[in-house]
Amino acid sequence: MSNCAVILAGGEGKRMKSNLPKPMSQVLGRPMLRWVIDSVKQAGIDDICIVKGYKKESIEEFAKTLPFEVETVYQSERLGTGHAVMMAKDFLSRHNGNVLILNGDAPFMDCKTVQSALQQHTDGGFSATVISAEVGDPTGYGRIIRDGEGRFVRIVEQKDGTAEELAVSEVNSGAFWFDCEKLLNVLGEIKSNNKAGEYYLPDALKLLIDKGERVSAYKTDNPDTVLGANDPEQLRELNEIAVAKGY
Repeated sequence: MSNCAVILAGGEGKRMKSNLPKPMSQVLGRPMLRWVIDSVKQAGIDDICIVKGYKKESIEEFAKTLPFEVETVYQSERLGTGHAVMMAKDFLSRHNGNVLILNGDAPFMDCKTVQSALQQHTDGGFSATVISAEVGDPTGYGRIIRDGEGRFVRIVEQKDGTAEELAVSEVNSGAFWFDCEKLLNVLGEIKSNNKAGEYYLPDALKLLIDKGERVSAYKTDNPDTVLGANDPEQLRELNEIAVAKGY
């Protein structure tokens, strides 16, 4: 069995005021995508697929500069995270281990978190494990809902949550471990019947649970793993955090 990773890097980031894909915006002189790739490699995962979209040529040129091989696939339409993973279906079908799926614009997703989440995922025999974190202001993030025993139940998006659910401060980082085969079994069942008309990867968790599979949430002690940048101000903040914390 071999583990692999799919990095979602197709975002345009219209508010970044840049002609680059959002994951190519830099933190301390390195594209956020490179930060993510380095964490994946440090976690011992060498087989990597990057899903490119907006300005795909920029991602392709970047990939050529890496001192190792990565695969890239193209998402011609940006129809959500689930749709992005669908573009990597052939890559996934060549693996019989677990796949880490994460965002290419989350530079502080660290290798310790990735490895610890995988440990929980494999030790518990889970089909999927979402990486979560406690944050001071959860506004805008999907909330992790657990039962009375602390077991994962579901992810509730900001727009869909009740007042009680939105008071939860444990949020979805956007990174997941999946059993490749189990993910492929439900990937085609993800629907776009939501307000945005997009295919959301977290829906795969519900599909797995509905099939009797076990899903968990690994809560990291590093809340910075959820951070990204949607505009130049947030990118500046990421750079300040990187300096202050010595990333």
